[in-house]
Amino acid sequence: MTSHTPVDTTVAGPETPAGTHPGRLRRLYYARFGFAVVWAALLAVTGATITPVSAALLVLYPSFDAAAAIVDLRAAAGRLRRLLYLNLALSVLTAVGLAVAAASGIPGVLRVWGAWAIAAGLVQLVVAGRRRREGGQWPMILSGAISVLAGAGFVAMAGGSDASLTALAGYATLGGVFFLVSAIRLGRGTGTPPQ
Repeated sequence: MTSHTPVDTTVAGPETPAGTHPGRLRRLYYARFGFAVVWAALLAVTGATITPVSAALLVLYPSFDAAAAIVDLRAAAGRLRRLLYLNLALSVLTAVGLAVAAASGIPGVLRVWGAWAIAAGLVQLVVAGRRRREGGQWPMILSGAISVLAGAGFVAMAGGSDASLTALAGYATLGGVFFLVSAIRLGRGTGTPPQ
């Protein structure tokens, strides 16, 4: 999962082996945590049914994820950039897909969200695996794996009588917590001090 993420355009020391500045990545993860928690709270309050407000929130989440991918691209180098471009494309397609699915009801939204969670989770697993030497990436690896499982659960839920948007709020909250833990731990693997 708008560009509320602060971007540091200065070079703050050498890059890590994966080609990412840890300070920039840490700030991005903190921003993603804050966004996810606020978004989840708003969806929990407004998402009993699909209304214009909840539909806008649904589209906002992958849109923010796309913006985060753009910020991440500015800090990344090398082979990671291809994966981040893929993540950006997935997020943009999902925002469009959710805008369309919102008109068909909650099951359609869960199917689109579930497919995105599976695909984005797989990308996150690979990206975090390549960044593991930076430290702080095990929460991202775990988050990617959980995203794949949760996505399959959303697709299955879409066919049942208990289809609900509430599960998406829980998914976003858990993802946000993983970003927070990763931000706190980021840089410890290379001895980089927190910024």
